[in-house]
Amino acid sequence: MNFITFTEEQLRSFTYSVFKQMGCTDAHANLATDVLIRSDLRGIDSHGVARLSGYVRLWEKQRINATPNIKVVHETPTTATVDGDGGLGLVVAPFAMQIAMQKAKQYGSGWVAVKNSNHFGIAGYHALLAVEQDMIGMSMTNASPLVAPTYANERLLGTNPICYAFPAGQHPPVVVDMATAAAANGKLEIAQRANTAIPDGWVQDANGQQSTNPNELKNGGSLLPLGSDKAHGSHKGYGLGATVDILSAVLSGANYGPWVPPFVAFLEPPTDPVGEGIGHFLGAMRVDGFRPITDFKNHLDNWIERFKGAATVDPDQKVIIPGEPEHAFEQARKLEGIPLIDVVVHDLNELAAKLGIAKLH
Repeated sequence: MNFITFTEEQLRSFTYSVFKQMGCTDAHANLATDVLIRSDLRGIDSHGVARLSGYVRLWEKQRINATPNIKVVHETPTTATVDGDGGLGLVVAPFAMQIAMQKAKQYGSGWVAVKNSNHFGIAGYHALLAVEQDMIGMSMTNASPLVAPTYANERLLGTNPICYAFPAGQHPPVVVDMATAAAANGKLEIAQRANTAIPDGWVQDANGQQSTNPNELKNGGSLLPLGSDKAHGSHKGYGLGATVDILSAVLSGANYGPWVPPFVAFLEPPTDPVGEGIGHFLGAMRVDGFRPITDFKNHLDNWIERFKGAATVDPDQKVIIPGEPEHAFEQARKLEGIPLIDVVVHDLNELAAKLGIAKLH
């Protein structure tokens, strides 16, 4: 597996050009670009520019609206439901989080459910918008069904990520950003590109047996919930995935469970939808609605330092604070550039040729 390193600006310029060719406005193209590049900067390569061709294929199939009329369709002082009008989730979710933060500024907290959207990138991007305002951010989304509930041999849930982000003082924010499946599908895609086996406990084959083949989903298999099997707590991962599905879609009016449309364009959406598009759920809470922000940040710093100082089994290994590896990646990649595997670069350059824009070099 060979890597080619690009500067942040190179990838921003390329990604912006792709979204502009899709017909996005300048503002939407810049925002969508920012979400994807932030993912690559934070080391979440599966959700960065490697996803670009997937968005383009959905747009070509007229399953993404490049010029959506995103609007609030139901509202109370502290809650809202947003209709994304089939737009990029990369644009729709930040729109919803801005509403949640506006409500939080006025009333202490704000909660927004979203329907009729698409894949929204990394959940952490949206939750961190609230952290910038000294708020606690929460974001989650349902996704196309790839995960079998505990005991099942049928795909009914998505990887359904969930994120909580907390502002600290002297330390980076604490960011709990995770799939509720044993692994995100993007990690399987990376393993497929690298032609490497995956760990036990990520997937089961079409017969319900655990497998290390990263191509198992193409053969009728399914991802497993967080925990992998009942003995290791898969019912908890299943419960978390179900919570995300209900808050994101049953609450908003989006499709849920097996009715969520697939991200891949070569698969058609279900012909019997129960809602509109993909759903998200976003929230913001003012920290000073509970205690002074300085007090909270000081104590969260203390929390971080105590956990970092914990005794460990291996003296060479320290406890990792949620969000710490991603923050380290971001600091390093801003200076050193963003590495992409050659397969992704080839894919992006084929996309450039098709859209008539400059290739990556």
